[in-house]
Amino acid sequence: MDEDKAKIPRTLALVVGIIYTLLGILGFFITGFENFAAETDKTLLGFEINPLHNIVHLVIGLAGLALSRTLATARTYGWLLAIGYGAAFIYGLFAVGNSDLNFLSLNTTDNILHLVSTLVGLAIALFPVRNQPATRRGA
Repeated sequence: MDEDKAKIPRTLALVVGIIYTLLGILGFFITGFENFAAETDKTLLGFEINPLHNIVHLVIGLAGLALSRTLATARTYGWLLAIGYGAAFIYGLFAVGNSDLNFLSLNTTDNILHLVSTLVGLAIALFPVRNQPATRRGA
């Protein structure tokens, strides 16, 4: 295994963890704890949020911080991101514009972030870290 390449999934998991932790914390300064699971018009950097959405970001962020310590746990985090945010993206396609379904207060910008987070999760989970085998030269 190439140790430098092995750092890439761990570093990505750490960076994603930091970003989502900060989004979760900063979100509470905007939403407080009112309208916990309701669609709101409150946004952070263009992303619609509510307190439940902030908690989700905080949990995902803290998981990234904790799971970035080893390659195996970073890859697990990558799969969690890919599956969780893949599901959130699909949910968001139906929830945006439908107040009855939109308990996370999502908007189109959130859906784009969820799709990007899915792809980043796949990158963390699948990034190659092994040295390429030496090719045999013919005589």
